[in-house]
Amino acid sequence: MIRVSIFKRDNEITGFDCIGHAGYAEEGSDIVCAGVSVLVINAVNSIEMLAKVSFDYTEEDGDVRFRLKESNPEAQLLLQSMQLGIETVAKDTNGAYVKVTIVNK
Repeated sequence: MIRVSIFKRDNEITGFDCIGHAGYAEEGSDIVCAGVSVLVINAVNSIEMLAKVSFDYTEEDGDVRFRLKESNPEAQLLLQSMQLGIETVAKDTNGAYVKVTIVNK
């Protein structure tokens, strides 16, 4: 299962962790894992190239940890879009392969 923790402070997304694999199909054929990966990587790339804000990012064995260093309206919109997409995947798969948790700090 993919576990996505979205960190918020004062109703703004400050970062997220995306850990694990969906297990929907064999590696290389797992469309759930591929879909979530596209949403995550596109959000990170868009924040870097379009919003141009600083962040910390690590990726190891497919697990992603992302933390904004500063708030920015464009970055918020991109992260909210990522959240919406991942929550939709979780809902469409009845929560069997993706779990989203909101962590308020």
